[in-house]
Amino acid sequence: MYKEPIFLKPEFKERIWGGTKLKEIFNYEIPSEQTGECWGISGHTNGPNIIINGPLAGRRLDDAWKEHRELFANEQGDEFPLLVKILDSKKDLSVQVHPDDSYAREVENENYGKTECWYVIDCEEGSEIIFGHHAKSKDELAAMVENGEWDQLLRRVSVNPGDFFYVPSGTIHAIGEGIQILETQQSSDITYRVYDYDRVGADGNKRELHLDRSLDVTSVPHKDPKLSRDSYLEAGLRFEKLVEEEYFTVHHWDLDGKSNELYPKKYTLVSVLNGEGLVHVDTREYKFKKGDHFIIPATIENFTVSGRAQMITSHSNK
Repeated sequence: MYKEPIFLKPEFKERIWGGTKLKEIFNYEIPSEQTGECWGISGHTNGPNIIINGPLAGRRLDDAWKEHRELFANEQGDEFPLLVKILDSKKDLSVQVHPDDSYAREVENENYGKTECWYVIDCEEGSEIIFGHHAKSKDELAAMVENGEWDQLLRRVSVNPGDFFYVPSGTIHAIGEGIQILETQQSSDITYRVYDYDRVGADGNKRELHLDRSLDVTSVPHKDPKLSRDSYLEAGLRFEKLVEEEYFTVHHWDLDGKSNELYPKKYTLVSVLNGEGLVHVDTREYKFKKGDHFIIPATIENFTVSGRAQMITSHSNK
């Protein structure tokens, strides 16, 4: 039986809005100075991670999902359900919106829509995101988009390190320049661009917008999700529940010393934001450090962690 954490090799994506913070903050070997995304835990066909340790070393995470479902509590589904990224926005991202599962199946022939959430790792002073809009009806939304009334339509929110945002499908949103976030989302790569500041791509043309589909899926009026960030001490580890909803539960772990035994109900996805430490399973120890991404499989019944580190953890609720 598989009795060790599953460490993953990150996949990197170059983006028009990307920069170099993934190297500066996490010491990743990035492909260029326009690296926007690190896919840290992914089974998606557009960027599956390679397993770097243990009996499945060299295999892809999506293959492990298909062939060794016992590692994932025998969860149902054709695809690994979650995707964990770190994003570096040197420039503003496009204003966008994502569909729900039903629309993704009917229109895109994809299993998953895209509900996501963001933990702000760091940001420049005065940084902002776009989170929602001011339209009161679908007709008003369509008219404001048609007339390019972006300053009146888009809702801007200031951000600081440690802030957290839950972004359900149907939410108009954009990450502003100078922000690094960890994103936990459904395993989907469907994005509908609403507005892109009239930027041009590498081909010299303005990047494609998806206005009809954006208007189809946008929630009107916008409503902020209600979150209660409950913090508690359990087994010698400081937990903060960031969100628990239909698709996933996300926690912030603050480790300072050594925990008592932890008994996860399912497999657990772990991304290390800061510090270093050890995962202890039976008599064996596995080192982790800032920037590492790994999975505690369901075949590990209990474990402890030691060191000093901050981590974002998640699990599927399917």
